[in-house]
Amino acid sequence: MNRDTIYHFIGIKGSGMSALALILHGEGYQVQGSDVGKYFFTQQELENQQVPMFEFDAANIKEGLTVIVGNAFGDDHPEVQRAQDLDLPLYRYHDFLGKLIENYTSIAVTGSHGKTSTTGLLSHVLSHLAPTSYLIGDGTGFGDETASYFALEACEYRRHFLAYQPDYAIITNVDFDHPDYYRSIEDVFVAIETFASQASKGIVACGEDEYLRTLNIDVPTYYYGFNEAFDIYATNIQRTTDGSNFDVVIDGQTFGHFHLPAYGEHNILNALAVIGVLNLEGFEANMIAEYVATFQGVKRRFATREVHGLTLIDDYAHHPSEIRATIDAAKQKYPDRQIVAIFQPHTFSRTVALLHEFAESLNQADDVYLVDIFNSARESQGTVTIDDLAALIEAEVDIISADHLSPLMAYDDAVILFMGAGDIDHLSKQFEQAYSQLHPTKL
Repeated sequence: MNRDTIYHFIGIKGSGMSALALILHGEGYQVQGSDVGKYFFTQQELENQQVPMFEFDAANIKEGLTVIVGNAFGDDHPEVQRAQDLDLPLYRYHDFLGKLIENYTSIAVTGSHGKTSTTGLLSHVLSHLAPTSYLIGDGTGFGDETASYFALEACEYRRHFLAYQPDYAIITNVDFDHPDYYRSIEDVFVAIETFASQASKGIVACGEDEYLRTLNIDVPTYYYGFNEAFDIYATNIQRTTDGSNFDVVIDGQTFGHFHLPAYGEHNILNALAVIGVLNLEGFEANMIAEYVATFQGVKRRFATREVHGLTLIDDYAHHPSEIRATIDAAKQKYPDRQIVAIFQPHTFSRTVALLHEFAESLNQADDVYLVDIFNSARESQGTVTIDDLAALIEAEVDIISADHLSPLMAYDDAVILFMGAGDIDHLSKQFEQAYSQLHPTKL
């Protein structure tokens, strides 16, 4: 790392890229970047930190830069080509991050689901216990010049996480996702097992996952879950409208009592993973519990706000397992209220591969609405339509959009979940504005 160079991020508004830029900025390095002109929520903290940002233009690339390229952009991008012409140091995001974490005691969080929430909880607790830099997949990045630890979210897409060789790895689960790349759930497991084998000190893996229980690696492995068969398990669980309370047993001994202000069984599992790895590093139970109890969540993960009698929740859930978990969490927090699910599928390949599973998960809600399939940079068209998903859902389904929000206007005292990995958060805000205008007496 060179403090005399400027690190230029091509695609700086990407969730991982923005977080990495914030880390380097926080650690005292010179940072700038480029992207499209459209506003993304990830750019807000970059603006707050006065990180220079430009619209894509080959003229942004000048002598003396070190260039980091987001994985969404190919070698044909004009800025990449310009960097190659100038023979500048050029790194892909995951390769640069892999080199960066070599300077710390690193804890990488991977798995098909729960990576962001688990990394968020780990970062929150660990940063209160020791100097820590961290990168979370919701676009959050924090750099501490005195950091001895580095917590990071390690994405399995296209096996990019194989660029990392962490000290510890937390593995939340194995599920079939990213069908545009992975051939099967077995293919996903092979990638995760390979990643696990690259950790040097230990693996903390979910024992409730049947694939993870078959890990065959030469790294100390500690399993967590809900019964005494595991090295780390939760007992005396109480799920309330204020969150979850539970005791943690490690290696047969009661470790401590914990309150987690989050909802759903999946979040208890996430907390067990964090508690387990921090125990391996020698942190005391009472200190861990103090900061677990103050965790406020991460961006677009069960983000809740009250709007004139309605409860609106934005969540990144874009896989059937995540949708089930989000609805389960809503039922725990709001046991006596109507749960309305609004879902925007993300990528055509995922939608067609998991079509029936999506319908089954959405059927757990009281009412269901759908938004047309999000056209991502990765995929702009496919063989499936939103009507194909609507036809499989038990209840009558309406397809809504920014121009067709009227079906939602009659709700009162309901919990409305806006779920998806695309731009459904914008639709949520548009609905909030329209509902407020229609119901001025509730102000």
